[in-house]
Amino acid sequence: MNTIEIPWLTAIILLPLMASLAIPLIPDKEGKTVRWYGLGVALADFALMIYAFWHNYDFHNSSFQLVENYPWVPQLGLNWSVAVDGLSMPLVLLTGLINTLAIFAAWKVTNKPRLFYGLMLAMYSAQLGVFVAQDLLLFFLMWEIELVPVYLLISIWGGQNRRYAATKFIIYTAAASIFILVAGFAMAFSGDTVSFDMATLGMKNYSQAFELLVYAGFLIAFGVKLPIFPLHTWLPDAHGEASAPGSMILAGVLLKMGGYALIRFNIEMLPNAHATFAPVLAILGVVNIVYGACCAFAQTNLKRRLAYSSIAHMGFVLIGIASYTEIGISGAVLQMVSHGLIAASLFFLSGVTYERTHTLMMDKMGGMGKVMPRTFALFTAGSMASLALPGMSGFVGELMVFLGIATSDVYSSSFKVVVLLLSAVGVILTPIYLLSMLRQVFYGKQSEELHLDKFIPDVKPRELFITACLLVPIIGIGFYPKLITQTYDVKAVELAAHARQVLPVFAHQQPSSLYSRLFKAPTLAASPVESLVNISE
Repeated sequence: MNTIEIPWLTAIILLPLMASLAIPLIPDKEGKTVRWYGLGVALADFALMIYAFWHNYDFHNSSFQLVENYPWVPQLGLNWSVAVDGLSMPLVLLTGLINTLAIFAAWKVTNKPRLFYGLMLAMYSAQLGVFVAQDLLLFFLMWEIELVPVYLLISIWGGQNRRYAATKFIIYTAAASIFILVAGFAMAFSGDTVSFDMATLGMKNYSQAFELLVYAGFLIAFGVKLPIFPLHTWLPDAHGEASAPGSMILAGVLLKMGGYALIRFNIEMLPNAHATFAPVLAILGVVNIVYGACCAFAQTNLKRRLAYSSIAHMGFVLIGIASYTEIGISGAVLQMVSHGLIAASLFFLSGVTYERTHTLMMDKMGGMGKVMPRTFALFTAGSMASLALPGMSGFVGELMVFLGIATSDVYSSSFKVVVLLLSAVGVILTPIYLLSMLRQVFYGKQSEELHLDKFIPDVKPRELFITACLLVPIIGIGFYPKLITQTYDVKAVELAAHARQVLPVFAHQQPSSLYSRLFKAPTLAASPVESLVNISE
């Protein structure tokens, strides 16, 4: 059999799910065999996706690759249709890495280990399915399957208020899923043909009013997952109560599903409505950045501070999506990958600190740098990456987003200046709350409320390995961004061209003073990727 004929993506998605079903059959009383089994499955799946992409994925091709399409439930029009392109491939690899490390991070789980590792593997499959699904019903099915393991992981293995946090999570995300279903079915049944194929849906002609309503529905649904203010309030509670492996997956993968879906659905499938909503996304991105940074500074709980930091950093994704430039969209994708690595490392290290101190309250810590010097060094490295220190991946992603919106010929100068200045305020606040966090936890005199033994084991080899697996790509991308950008450069060019081609018609149809102030007529150029058609004529 030729390698091109092997159903690579189907194997990658189903391997963790099928393996999770076999866990009840494994003879194991203490959970030691189960944890090795779960780690082995995760490693095998990660190795499989690396092999498949290395031998069968072409970086210079912007179209879908490794395409598989099989009838699944013909009566419902449901097909098993999966494929990857430059947008989904790096996120699939990110999912594989974060989930594998999260399973390794859960080495000390002794409460119901069979159920825990079974849920982790099932969630792993569903997340991969979200990023590669090309059928709307399949996408929705994977999106919903992923919610159940997350809910159970928080409600069973979380902190003191875990049930409240888990219930809040499931209410927010399940309610948001209704908007996906309604908007998706509206698109599927629109026109003369009924189809759930996402490529077909993107080629249909919709009325402007219909497209705006569908776009708004998707924005609410994916905005909860991203999350976008004011749909974010579930995230700090979920992070505050989730275990370290759960927080790694929440911040490293789940938030990226929202950003990915916004690009895949709202830009690719609804470009006309995106022209109306793009300034709104830019404004919401600024709000996320400033609001998240301000709220992070006010938190005394270590994980809640990192949770609000995630809200702020995902604001850059919104600005990049709204920029209408190749470098801005490329920056948005890089920011998702970069933040996934950085947030996973910080939440893992917060779990390491909690195991030693048995508290997440920073005002009850202090002086930990003396007794945990290696943890302190690793936490400092992760924080430097989060505050966008040059040489780290966070710097490259945020810089590309800034350049994308600054060089955009779509918005007026005044609008761009406001967006850039307010975003810069958030960038200035980021080192304040992160360095303050380091000071409270690791510097100064040890709190009298923190009763510790004279000897505190510092970060262990397993924990050091997990952190290194995240910090190495963070630094590597920081010094050589092409490591990741080359996987989706061609796709970013296509996305920018696809989004911009509708702007000339849109601008002529907008008599309102608001959009005349936000948008301007760019200069005519040879390529639609470089500039818009002159809309002033």
